[in-house]
Amino acid sequence: MKHGGDLVASVLHRHDIKWVFTLCGGHISPILTACKKRGIQVIGVRHEATAVFAADAVSRLSGKFGVAVVTAGPGLTNTITAIKNAQLAQTPVLILGGATATVLKDRGSLQDIDHISLTKSVTKHSRSIKRVRKIQPTLETLISIATSGVPGPVYLELPVDLLYPEPIVREWYGLKADGKSMPWWMAGYLNWNVNQLFKSKDRPYIKTSTPAKPKPPSIYLNKVLNMIQSSRKPLLLIGSQAMLVPDKGEELVKNIETLGLPVFVSGTARGILSKTGLPVYRHMRKRALKDTDLVILAGVPCDFRLDYGRHINHLSKTVAINLSRKDLSLNHRPTIGIVSDPCSFLIELGQNVTVGNWQDWHNILRKRDLERTAEITHQSSEQTDFVNPIKLCSLIDQELRDGDIIVADGGDFVATSSYVLRPRSLTGWLDPGVFGTLGVGAGFILGAHFTNPGSLIWAVFGDGAFGFSMMEFDTFTRYNIPVVAVIGNDSCWSQIARDQVAFLNDPIGTELAATKYHKAIEGLGGDGYIIESEDQIQVVLSRAKKSALDGRPVVVNARIGKTEFRKGSISI
Repeated sequence: MKHGGDLVASVLHRHDIKWVFTLCGGHISPILTACKKRGIQVIGVRHEATAVFAADAVSRLSGKFGVAVVTAGPGLTNTITAIKNAQLAQTPVLILGGATATVLKDRGSLQDIDHISLTKSVTKHSRSIKRVRKIQPTLETLISIATSGVPGPVYLELPVDLLYPEPIVREWYGLKADGKSMPWWMAGYLNWNVNQLFKSKDRPYIKTSTPAKPKPPSIYLNKVLNMIQSSRKPLLLIGSQAMLVPDKGEELVKNIETLGLPVFVSGTARGILSKTGLPVYRHMRKRALKDTDLVILAGVPCDFRLDYGRHINHLSKTVAINLSRKDLSLNHRPTIGIVSDPCSFLIELGQNVTVGNWQDWHNILRKRDLERTAEITHQSSEQTDFVNPIKLCSLIDQELRDGDIIVADGGDFVATSSYVLRPRSLTGWLDPGVFGTLGVGAGFILGAHFTNPGSLIWAVFGDGAFGFSMMEFDTFTRYNIPVVAVIGNDSCWSQIARDQVAFLNDPIGTELAATKYHKAIEGLGGDGYIIESEDQIQVVLSRAKKSALDGRPVVVNARIGKTEFRKGSISI
């Protein structure tokens, strides 16, 4: 029997969606079974937030929107943090949620809540429908909203009586042929309601064409080119928004090289660090921003990561290129603000630029970069209890191969790793983004694996953050996900403890146990290893890598010591 779930699956299939991530529920079963029939792989996880994080990662790495399907009530409420993370990361994600039958709304039905009020502040758009014939056009509208302009998550509430076959719904309503258990007027009302639900349900739906995305505004090109040519110390800052279309990555890199500007990267754009021949610097960005006379912000807002714009020399000129008009002037009014796709604009800029001579400026930045690298190398040799975390990260970096993907989920240990680990592909780095969300790891691992099945996933976890993802190793075992997850285990929420103890003289709430996470993973069907001294690191990492390449999910529980590496790094 055809049903509303088939209509949902047909739209997803039309958009070449290959995976949906879910935690099953009776409200949404028809969507899942219909997706399976259409050849869309249904990935069942252990927590709904993981489903949304996985869809988020699929979007970031493939350039298509990711899809999560969750049941009503707690199924939806469990996703709110993950949806907000996607919203702030500007990731197009489609969340499909179940709901009680239309006739039972606000009548005490199981898991019946006001989903729309919950989602409207964390999505780009949220909508509910009450007719089967509205399923396809509403889905198409929401997909267009999610992927146009500033991308973001969208939510569609699908009441259960729109998804199941009409005969089953009539039976639920008590309208089967021999039903005589209700007064005539109630039967008449329910019959009318069902007729409205399924009215014109078989009417063919013709998808309208999607409008072409506007080209970068060429009117600004000459102005920006003139500013670049007259600059003595220019800087180009590239953020995640420039990587929204991964297929354009190589062309972007080619034009960055042509521009010849000193570059700093953040977020998903850290994958550009995989191209070692580019003028991309990792360290001393804050000092460079104080010295510059021109800053080009390509998809980079002046939020807390740039100290609300105060990192930038107040005498310098600024060019902001952003899909968001709000982010163009957030905390800092640019000399030129351009509402455009940063990637397309940089490509066009590179195709028209006459390369300037900034060799002296490059030499200064390169010298600082090398000096900071030398400092970090020296700090990695300092003795600590168990393992020096910087040393551990440097040896992990040596195990990475071209095409591997790094997933970052945690606070202090993950931030330390960002100074050391170098991505090995343009889509080789995944972190939560501006929301700083803990718990993205498991979902990001799933999304990274399914979009890049030939890549080995290296997940770097803090021991606190790992608690959010541990149970999903059951999921990894069921789907044969090859991942090496390295836990920096210092029995502490160190990102918080470092400043809390210094400011307030109390570690309350920040202390954890030296948990044997590797043993827990063995119980979930994966392979577990432990590192307790530096002489074990290389041997264990090598064994862990081999296990993962054999198709096993692996955890390395690395006991790490305390350092002063990130002292004073608290963000507000």
